[in-house]
Amino acid sequence: MTSFRTVTLGGALLVVSTSAQAQMTTLTFDQAAYVTCREAQSMQPEARKALAVFLAEHAARRRGVAIPDNELGAQLALLVRGGCTLAPDAYLFAVIDRAITAELSRLPKRS
Repeated sequence: MTSFRTVTLGGALLVVSTSAQAQMTTLTFDQAAYVTCREAQSMQPEARKALAVFLAEHAARRRGVAIPDNELGAQLALLVRGGCTLAPDAYLFAVIDRAITAELSRLPKRS
């Protein structure tokens, strides 16, 4: 998961406004799911990373797969980055979930 976290969160993902940054440690899934890619741009890198990892792990669990810590994880991150670039007003969770769905057959099943 480190590759996914590093690439995805290190600069690709954009998440919540400044007010949400202070609440990041107590952010629930219901709140996190409605953060747009555009809003992510204003977040601090660590908060953005934490949010993206939280959403990616949730989406992967929902789909019954794991996010690998290899090249495939990095490719997922690039898909998310591209999705946010093309649709900055899209919800980050939707972009992450679609990236996972696109690569579903290649991802390892959750044990």
